[in-house]
Amino acid sequence: MNNLAVRTLSGLVFLAVMVFCIIWDRMLFGALFLVILYFALREFYSISLGNRFRFQQKLGLLTGAAAFALVACHCFYGLPAGYVALALIPLLLIPMFSIFEGVREDFADLSLIYAGLVYIALPIVLLPLIMMDGEIYDGWMLLSFFAVIWVSDVGAYCFGTLFGQKEGARKLAPEISPKKSWWGFWSGLAFAVAASVGLHFWIWNSIPMIHCIVLGALISICGVCGDLFESQWKRHYHVKDSGSIIPGHGGMLDRFDSSLVAIPAAAVYLSAFGLM
Repeated sequence: MNNLAVRTLSGLVFLAVMVFCIIWDRMLFGALFLVILYFALREFYSISLGNRFRFQQKLGLLTGAAAFALVACHCFYGLPAGYVALALIPLLLIPMFSIFEGVREDFADLSLIYAGLVYIALPIVLLPLIMMDGEIYDGWMLLSFFAVIWVSDVGAYCFGTLFGQKEGARKLAPEISPKKSWWGFWSGLAFAVAASVGLHFWIWNSIPMIHCIVLGALISICGVCGDLFESQWKRHYHVKDSGSIIPGHGGMLDRFDSSLVAIPAAAVYLSAFGLM
């Protein structure tokens, strides 16, 4: 198959798995996002650190996985909140183990272990907090966030390709991502707001229309920021994709770069106005 066919097929499979696992069952959701967290964080460490601080990388991966599993068990199965602190054990071992390595010229790069946990693990670890409606598992809110991101991406890609690549078209951030244009940005924003208006009559019917519109714009803008941030990170390390786990789409971090910023922003917004 050619690259377009591979990309389309893998994209459809990826979409089906995401939708099914998010809305069907809390255990499937937990398993899926544990895998997403692990591979996205491993890609970040692999590119940022290579073979350096290998043991600390494993401790970082263990910290992220343990934190997600414990928070999920707390939200889904009533595990006492105090047990979440157990995730700190591997985190505390990172500086302790580093002492025995002595001073190294690249010692400052050890901070990338913590950067990966804040950038990638923390947003995913907190996802179970928005998955419960009282005692009932409800994945529709999270799925709606992803839907707005996906619709925004489609709008940005279509109109950005049609108009943003023409001579004289203004680029959004040419030094970071040369192909992204203002045509794509405004189109993605318009599509996101339109999707949010539609969601007001379905999943977001308890959210006032004005908040739906703001939420759609916020998700689109923060999604673009997340995308550009990851592009800036890849450009710094001279890589095209964060990995190759999804055929035709790159790595796990490539697929969730927008979500890592957009979904926490949406959740904070709704919480601030008492809408979640």
